[in-house]
Amino acid sequence: MTSITATTPEYSNHGLVRDPRYYCVYVMGSLTGTLYVGVSGNLHKRVFQHKFHHYEGFTSRYEVVRLLYFESYDDVHKPLAREKQLKGWSRAKKIALFERRNPQWKDLASEWYPWMESGEGRDASTSQ
Repeated sequence: MTSITATTPEYSNHGLVRDPRYYCVYVMGSLTGTLYVGVSGNLHKRVFQHKFHHYEGFTSRYEVVRLLYFESYDDVHKPLAREKQLKGWSRAKKIALFERRNPQWKDLASEWYPWMESGEGRDASTSQ
């Protein structure tokens, strides 16, 4: 498991190749306690889509807009397997997992979009 940090682009004999890819499994939550587990190759973009309801569906319907937990990997197969594992867990086991790092259910992405003002838009990620 790796963490999401600024990375240095990889180079080959022919110049710039590309930035290393990171794939994340993540847990989103609502103010009412609804949980959602997902996988993304671009966590920043995917969280934005959840927060602003870019797609109709479960997370939009239940206002699941807080990033509560994530793990990142450099191999796409690992977060897919981890997502399947987490989805098979009980609600209590999922909560225990992320509460070890985030006991107050704070939105880990609350500072990712600095142009967002607290209380504006459809973001419900104010601190508890």
